[in-house]
Amino acid sequence: MTNDIVIEELNTLLRGTYMGVRGFEHYISELDNTELRENFQTIQQELKQNASKIAERIQNLEGTPVDSEGISGSMQSYMHKVMLPHDTMKIIEDALEGLDKYGVQYSEEIVKGDLDATSQQIVEEVLNTNRRNAEKLRQLLH
Repeated sequence: MTNDIVIEELNTLLRGTYMGVRGFEHYISELDNTELRENFQTIQQELKQNASKIAERIQNLEGTPVDSEGISGSMQSYMHKVMLPHDTMKIIEDALEGLDKYGVQYSEEIVKGDLDATSQQIVEEVLNTNRRNAEKLRQLLH
């Protein structure tokens, strides 16, 4: 396993994390409820911290971290904003689906077995944060 492979995997995860940050930006702009908005801002802050950890690891591997969600992510982000629900419960459901599908399941797929121990540990932290935030969103639905 070369550093190049690890860097590529981590950059893929980083692009997805940036998509999450952007997605939460869209949600926050739609939310009127102060408490809910604060919950979403907290999740967004944690996504930014995750992005920071991943970027730092890529640099430590002497790679260059991506600085955005990339072209396809940018297009998805635009479509997401256009199709964003305005109903509070639908926003929570949409955020939960995104965190669950991309923040956890897809991220787990990306990093199966292609990482060194340190990178694996960072990715586990990121995944655990995403799992915890998905659970928080699940509770907000009930």
